[in-house]
Amino acid sequence: MAKLTYIDLFAGCGGLSLGLHQSGWKGIFAIEKSKDAFETLEHNLIKQKQHFSWPKWLPQQPHEINEVLDKYKSQLEKLKGKVTMIAGGPPCQGFSMAGKRNEYDLRNKLIDSYIDFVKIVEPKIIFFENVKGFTMEFKKNKEKGIAYSFQVTKKLEDAGYFVKGQLVNFGDYGVPQKRTRFILVGIKRDLKKATQAKANAFFESLEQNKFDFLKEKGLTTQTNLQDAISDLFKQNGLKETPGYPSFQSGVYGKEKGSYQQLMRQGITHEVADSHRFPKHSSLIIKRFKNILDETSDRRNFNISAEIQEKYNIKKRTVIPLNAQDKSPTITTLPDDYIHYEEARILTVREYARIQSFPDWYEFHGKYTTGGKLRVQEVPRYTQIGNAIPPLFSEQSGLILKQLIS
Repeated sequence: MAKLTYIDLFAGCGGLSLGLHQSGWKGIFAIEKSKDAFETLEHNLIKQKQHFSWPKWLPQQPHEINEVLDKYKSQLEKLKGKVTMIAGGPPCQGFSMAGKRNEYDLRNKLIDSYIDFVKIVEPKIIFFENVKGFTMEFKKNKEKGIAYSFQVTKKLEDAGYFVKGQLVNFGDYGVPQKRTRFILVGIKRDLKKATQAKANAFFESLEQNKFDFLKEKGLTTQTNLQDAISDLFKQNGLKETPGYPSFQSGVYGKEKGSYQQLMRQGITHEVADSHRFPKHSSLIIKRFKNILDETSDRRNFNISAEIQEKYNIKKRTVIPLNAQDKSPTITTLPDDYIHYEEARILTVREYARIQSFPDWYEFHGKYTTGGKLRVQEVPRYTQIGNAIPPLFSEQSGLILKQLIS
């Protein structure tokens, strides 16, 4: 099993790598251009877990994929046929339904960089993730309206892989969030016993194995928002935020249920990491309280036009959350949501719980940012909002091991 190696492209803060680590894979290196996101991955998976066997020829720092392809092409060519898997998914903003879908977004071109990387290294298998909008065609698409997912599938087939892609809701796999993503798996055609049926079998095995996997962890597919974060109330008590003396963080309440027990495994400190509360004005708190009262029978949906007008809210999205249901897909904007019981937005740690990051996983960088800086910076909320839930990637890692064996 130690021979099962992978490279994580567009690694973000490490959600995919964490799940692969927990399922027995060994990382070679990860490519992530954001300083903040790389710092989070480095702290947790490189320094704390020694998960990567980082090559000497590649500086252990943030990298942009095209820079690596240009500068280290000869070193990458030496890896040809020696890497079990290339994993990861290019940035999705150009395809995302949560933002303004833009077929001309330059970040869409990073998919070609991903494919170029695959062609050079020729891994045995490929694991690719992107947003739901990746499967939908653009109205003015130059490729005659063909969705990017079909184009990528065709290019990978031409590169010598059996490929299967489909939409998967991570909420069906124990994650307390309704989050549908496009997952693609590829198997190199020249491998012994490699067939199209085997690529298709990944999704069948994933579905069949989820109940046993979750049962072993004491979980079910029904984990909801209350199950995930009800031990993180502000009313539990406050302490000064480490590193941010002008802010206050929440202390842990009593563990409630198996999901919280799993998330808090090994935690001995009183204050949860990145559980810093925002400084809402009294006006905002009152508005949030009123919205929670007025939407008690309609949660997990955007507020109505009447409520928007009543409170002069210009934001496109404000969703009061439902304790008894899974969270909607969390985005990179924390002020899109109101906590189901307390009149405030969610904390970074609550975001992490919804994405199934365990509490020992510490986040680095700014908490949030705004304006023009949003294009350049990847603060803690954004890192988590962009991540693959580790609970799902761990299940995927186990099935991918079966696939290659």
